[in-house]
Amino acid sequence: MKNFLALLKSQPAMLVGFVLLAALVAIAVFAPWLGTVDPTALSPVNRTKPPGAQFWFGTDLLGRDVYSRVVYGARVSLIVGFSVAVLSTLIGVVIGLAAGFVRWVDAVVMRIMDGFMSIPTILLAIALIAVASASMKNVIIAITVAEVPRVVRLVRGLVLTLREQPYVEAALAAGAGKLRIVARHIFPNTIAALTVQATYICGVAILAEASLSFIGAGVPPSVPSWGNIMAEGRALWQIRPYLIAFPAVFLSVTILAINMLGDGLRDAVDPRMAKRAD
Repeated sequence: MKNFLALLKSQPAMLVGFVLLAALVAIAVFAPWLGTVDPTALSPVNRTKPPGAQFWFGTDLLGRDVYSRVVYGARVSLIVGFSVAVLSTLIGVVIGLAAGFVRWVDAVVMRIMDGFMSIPTILLAIALIAVASASMKNVIIAITVAEVPRVVRLVRGLVLTLREQPYVEAALAAGAGKLRIVARHIFPNTIAALTVQATYICGVAILAEASLSFIGAGVPPSVPSWGNIMAEGRALWQIRPYLIAFPAVFLSVTILAINMLGDGLRDAVDPRMAKRAD
């Protein structure tokens, strides 16, 4: 914990990203206590009200409070982002370690991963959701399937480099088993790079969920998410721009915070990157 705080102090951009992300997480967790109302409650008499004292972010076509919908929408985006980052990293680590250390597994698995990576994330997610149905769980599964190959390739590349190191060769010569070598010498040296990759995946997943919801292939329209809010407001964006502006700002700030945090972690993992940026 002390090392992490010291890292934040040494990386101003990372500190800003961390503070912004922590604030967004707090907003999502404490949404019921932030002056919100039921984000699905309809009020036809209050349709398309502009932002004001009663409705801070205005109301939509069905009279729903946009502020409440945007705040609750943070829950959807962060749950999807964090879930995809964790799941794709865990699955990718297992497959990548096996592919990097067992040659026949490498030959089979990497051809499959190359096939998945040849398809854009959004298109692959749309295809997978079309087979199932639009729900948060299926969105998480679809984006995870699309992101796993990137983790696999990262881990495989690290394993191929690390297994040629003298300490790994010495462990093999001493009679250590492959599982022991992977657990004690290979995997610990992939954690730093995986942490950086996980932040990137989190941002991509949040943006992918918003894109899927915007085109009607994400979470159901009844669920308040930033993509759904923007999709419902696009018909009136010229006369009621706030219907798109507020969720778009929250989405942009979230992606920016995650990227700043990831950039700081990257510079901490590889100081040469920070010098190159300077």
